[in-house]
Parts: sequence; structure tokens; C-alpha cells
Amino acid sequence: MFKCKKILIIAAHPDDEILGCGGTIARAIKEGAQVHSLVLGEGKSSRDAISVDQIKREQKELRKEGLKANQCLGIESVHFLDFPDNKFDEVPLLNFTKIIEKKVEEIQPDTILTHYAQDLNIDHQITYKAVITATRPIKKQIVKKIFSFEVLSSTEWNYPTTFSPNLFVDISDTIDIKLEALGYYASEMREYPHPRSIKAVDLNAKMWGVKCGLYKAEPLLLVRGLI
Repeated sequence: MFKCKKILIIAAHPDDEILGCGGTIARAIKEGAQVHSLVLGEGKSSRDAISVDQIKREQKELRKEGLKANQCLGIESVHFLDFPDNKFDEVPLLNFTKIIEKKVEEIQPDTILTHYAQDLNIDHQITYKAVITATRPIKKQIVKKIFSFEVLSSTEWNYPTTFSPNLFVDISDTIDIKLEALGYYASEMREYPHPRSIKAVDLNAKMWGVKCGLYKAEPLLLVRGLI
């Protein structure tokens, strides 16, 4: 595909990792890549006012969904953290940066897939910034490629829309695996025509495919590459 041996996905919330690059990851794994996920936020506490106990139950259930979704794609390991949902801007950037540096050192990825810098969601923006900070291009940096992915219901909701991908991955043979994985995120998916619905995700893959001469595609933006 794009010659990645070991990939680390760094996402803000459970389901972002599958929405953003599930088809690409399924293809990369089929082609022999080893893939790991790091999910920084707990993903529930900013929702409607509910009891603390209910939030904890929902967070626990969301992690179970996330584990099944990642396993469905064949991801080797998934690491869930507990940063507060939609409140990353209340946490020092250094906290995120150090965690990412440690995970990069542990996993030794040559490629990172993460959020787009201009997503509407503040957690996505900060995740991107932390990734770029943690993988500064110093002499011994092992990360050679960083890509941003699109997350429906965030990337396209920021105006003016500026996401301009420069790499399109043919996921015609892996879109079904992506959709199956998203099916495990029952608490996060919505009914069509919400962009975070199974039908919308499939239609979006067709739309990107039309734009680059493929049946179904997933868009990526190369942020930085070193050959």
C-alpha cells in the first residue's frame, strides 16, 4: 500500500480510529503491517447530564465496544486512556505529548495516523498538536510518516472546510470490514442521514472513490514524510 511496517493510530475518542482509517488499516494489516491504537479520551463524560455511576458504566461499555471493533480489524493492541471528553483544552499539552512519546518509544512505529488539525472538535485539534510535538523531526526520530484522517461529524462540520487529502487508499475490498467494526460501536453510531451512520460512512467512501477514480476510497493527508 504505502510501505508501512508498523502503524500507530492516535485518536481522541473511541470510534475515531475506525471512522478515520478503518478501511486503510484493514488493508494494511492484510498486506502485512502491524497496527496498534492509542485512544486518549474516555468519550462519554461530556454527554447529557447523567449520574456519575451511569457515566462510568457507559465508559466501561464503550471500551468493550472499542476492543471488539479494533479486534475486528486485526489491530494488535489498543490502549484506552481517560482524558476528559471534549475538555482536552483544560489539560496541559505536555501531558499528552509525554504519553505519546512513551508509546512511540514502546511500539516503534514508522507511521502514525491521527486527526486533522482543523477538525471542529477541540479534542481532535489537540491530539493532532500533541502528535506533531511528540514526533518532532530530530535525528533519531523513528516515525517517518504522519497522516491525518477525516472523521465524519467533525472534519466536515468546521467552516470553511479545509481538509484537502493528497493520498487516496483503495478500500473497495476492505470497506465491509470497516463497517463491521463500526457496528461494534453501537453506542456511538447514529441513524442515517447522520454522518456517523453506517450508510453515510459507506456513501462517503463512494464519494471519495468517485473523486479519484476508485470504487471506494479513504482519504488521507500526508502531514510529514521522510524517505
